[in-house]
Amino acid sequence: MTTTNLEPYWMPFTANRAFKKAPRVLHSAQGHYYTDADGRTLLDGFSGLWTTGLGHCHPKIVAAVQAQVATLDYAMAFQMGHNKAFELAEKIIAIAPPEFTRVFFTNSGSEAADTALKMSIAYHRARGEGNRTRLIGRERGYHGVNFGGMSVGGMTANRKVFSPVMIPGVDHIRHTHSLGDMAFSKGQPTWGTHLADDLERLVTLHDASNIAALIVEPVAGSAGVLVPPVGYLERLRETCDKHGILLIFDEVITAFGRIGAAFGAQRLGVTPDIITVAKGLTNGVIPMGAVLVKESVYQALTNCPENLIELFHGYTYSGHPVAAAAGLATLQCYDDEATFVQVRNIEGVFETLLHELKAEPHVVDIRNFGLMGGIELTSRVGSAGARGTEAYLRCFAEGVVIRNTGDIIALSPFFNSTEDELIRIIDTVRRALRAID
Repeated sequence: MTTTNLEPYWMPFTANRAFKKAPRVLHSAQGHYYTDADGRTLLDGFSGLWTTGLGHCHPKIVAAVQAQVATLDYAMAFQMGHNKAFELAEKIIAIAPPEFTRVFFTNSGSEAADTALKMSIAYHRARGEGNRTRLIGRERGYHGVNFGGMSVGGMTANRKVFSPVMIPGVDHIRHTHSLGDMAFSKGQPTWGTHLADDLERLVTLHDASNIAALIVEPVAGSAGVLVPPVGYLERLRETCDKHGILLIFDEVITAFGRIGAAFGAQRLGVTPDIITVAKGLTNGVIPMGAVLVKESVYQALTNCPENLIELFHGYTYSGHPVAAAAGLATLQCYDDEATFVQVRNIEGVFETLLHELKAEPHVVDIRNFGLMGGIELTSRVGSAGARGTEAYLRCFAEGVVIRNTGDIIALSPFFNSTEDELIRIIDTVRRALRAID
């Protein structure tokens, strides 16, 4: 048992008082397992926080970080550069959809989302359409917790306290989930393409000349794995093209292998104008995010005298050398280990095992895409979220780490998971569901 004083640390997205009465403190990690402060070994069924698909403490990434921190620990990001950031940007572009040519580094997915929104507004202004300032998000969307991402996001719990001070000029299209029409779909649901037409409603309401961008997750993760219906993203792309609206894909979760390709845009066959990434960029080892843009976006924003700063935006740690070294090593591992092919090879096994939970107590829906899985439970009357939390705690007690968002259990296994590991995760969830009322 840990003897660390837990009180000073105010933990994020955590019921702090409840946690500190019964703490779950991790001590180390290796491969697919954590070791907690009591010496117990825990199978990580969520691969970090959608982050660590290659496994914990991957030796090649560890070595790259150790070498970099001993060589160049920090480099000023403004008006100076270092080789690792340029190399990483080149490597990212090499595996991105061909229209993408430029990378802007941030420190997180939240920062990447806000950066993309600012770029969108600046893009239209640079093209003489400065009236295009309205931003469109989606209900149940998650784009981080900074004010821009929170405003275009559609997670009620994240928004309600800060509602009076959200950024103005934001609207939302409806979300894509309908239990009555989509329950227990495998992969993309066949119902719901028409939901993309809600963007036309907002174009009619606000006029396209005032709308800068639409931001969506190709597959919504934090809301509980909401998979886009067949044809849905294609229709959003068509509508954005029709009205001159930039389309942003938030790929903080879906990029770098989670759904079996370097980018969700490639797996789903729809190319946006801007892509945000983080998490899998460094395998979760060092905080880092990025924004990828098409050449047309970059050229519009750099159409000024060459001695002037084109975009007054950035972070002290943009392109941090240690994070860049981790990113380079991570991308090399994806290549060396044929990671994206690995995911495609095991996603069918994961899907089959996941849907075997259909008949278990409290389960009203199961959905999946790639190595993303969501199990939705009926909420206990007067205590929404209690069943999901109890399932999470029971799994932890059995030595398996999962995640719950309210009464939705989310699974995010490692890209190189074995079938036995997947079976253990699903069996542990099954026992948890049978044990709760």
